[in-house]
Amino acid sequence: MSAEMVAPEWMHEQITAEQYDSWSEEQCAGIEVVDGMAVASPSASKRHNRLARILANALEDAAGPDWNADTDFDVRLQDVPLTNRRPDVVVYRAETIDITPTRPEHVLLVTEVVSPGSETTDRIVKVDQYARAGIAFYWRIEQAATGVPLVYTYVLDPVTRTYREGEVFTGVVKVVAPFPVRVDLGQL
Repeated sequence: MSAEMVAPEWMHEQITAEQYDSWSEEQCAGIEVVDGMAVASPSASKRHNRLARILANALEDAAGPDWNADTDFDVRLQDVPLTNRRPDVVVYRAETIDITPTRPEHVLLVTEVVSPGSETTDRIVKVDQYARAGIAFYWRIEQAATGVPLVYTYVLDPVTRTYREGEVFTGVVKVVAPFPVRVDLGQL
């Protein structure tokens, strides 16, 4: 086994929030932390990144001045054991842009674009984690064989801290609440 193939020592030990917060942005890129353990993710495809960027731009335009939409940054779901997720798109309160870490109470919507290898995590594991953290809306985007993405929407039941299924959109997402948005994801 070559030196490049050996995982760094820190990937075999539980990470605290304090340790993670001391790391550089480069060290944090490409990993999520689940129950204190680092989970490395392969780089997303160009199609995956393009879909996330199109969606983030449309949500940003629709959200108005009170909300921002961005890609590729941590949302701290819990401190002990540390759980940081990196949703593909996050809609969060504009006034919290400089607050680090971003916490669930800052977030309105998280979106995951499902890629080969992330199906179970995006369809089951993250849904449960985001709901328990209290994030109001979750969208899952499946890249269908036809090339037209399917968008599954979920709305949080605040009493049970579980999501109930919302509408499923094919190619074009039209949502009125909490802010009006029409996103044409078209043929990618």
